[in-house]
Amino acid sequence: MNESLLTEIQDRILFLTLKRPESLNSFNLEMLTGITNSILEAENNPEIKVIVISGAGRSFCAGGDVKTMGNTNASDVYEHIGVLNKCIKAIKDTHKPVIASIHGFAAGAGFNLALACDLIIAAEDSKFALSFSQVGLISDGGGSYFLPQLIGPHLAKQFFFSGEAVSAERMAQLGIVNFLVPAKDLKEETVKYANKLAGGPGKAFGMMKKLIDHSFTSNLDEILEKERMIQTLMVATEDHHEGVLAFKEKRKPVFTGK
Repeated sequence: MNESLLTEIQDRILFLTLKRPESLNSFNLEMLTGITNSILEAENNPEIKVIVISGAGRSFCAGGDVKTMGNTNASDVYEHIGVLNKCIKAIKDTHKPVIASIHGFAAGAGFNLALACDLIIAAEDSKFALSFSQVGLISDGGGSYFLPQLIGPHLAKQFFFSGEAVSAERMAQLGIVNFLVPAKDLKEETVKYANKLAGGPGKAFGMMKKLIDHSFTSNLDEILEKERMIQTLMVATEDHHEGVLAFKEKRKPVFTGK
């Protein structure tokens, strides 16, 4: 049993709840390994359509545990970040949509964990902070990659250099947060949206995710050819046939992800 991560499957949705509330869900190896393994298992489970990551207690995730900093050597740090990197890669590599449901603080690598997800739903009073500079460190967990792509290098440098907390409203204005909801409605709204995705064309969602992510490292010709090849495969899926039939019959499609 993983004491740092709560894992639940409900109605085609895998819920991963970071469970170290006494330290604002700061990372440890058990938590990171648990997230990675759970996502890898979900990737191979056709019953799971969507993954939701959230935090227990007062906050989403504080990132690295500041209480243990200064007591580790370079080798330990190198190994720990390697485990973190596997977790980030698992989120990006899975074909299943991954939603980060944020309340309280998402700080440091906890913010970067959210950035690795496909969508962010945040409570209106939540805050985001790239707090690495405040302890004399650089970003880890992929923030140096994700954030500049979302908001450009100048603003990314401002956030990294200052380390100051930024409101969820500002993050929504910048396009980092997809949906802002009242704190009391966060879980309900997250589940509602996850269920909406779970009822969608899973294979198409997975391919959309890959194409969009690859667009940052591909040129137009490469993306056009990928679209051409993938669409050739998509027209043979059951979801496509169901979508066309539902359109003709003027009803809502019932997708199965096949």
